[in-house]
Amino acid sequence: MAETTATKKAGFGAYVKGVKAELKKVTWPSKKETAKLTLIVFIVCALFALFFWLIDTGCLVVLEKVLNVSM
Repeated sequence: MAETTATKKAGFGAYVKGVKAELKKVTWPSKKETAKLTLIVFIVCALFALFFWLIDTGCLVVLEKVLNVSM
């Protein structure tokens, strides 16, 4: 059955109330924890970038040797 506009608005209002109630239950990290975790993410990203750069460079060297070309 089709919902009326009033029913949709009431449903949306209940949804927003539910979201607010759930957000009150969340344990938010402190500034110190956030800074620490952000630093860890940056370090891990840098390590992965370095790893993939090394793999890419190694593949390039192997291809240059196999194809006997210089890039």
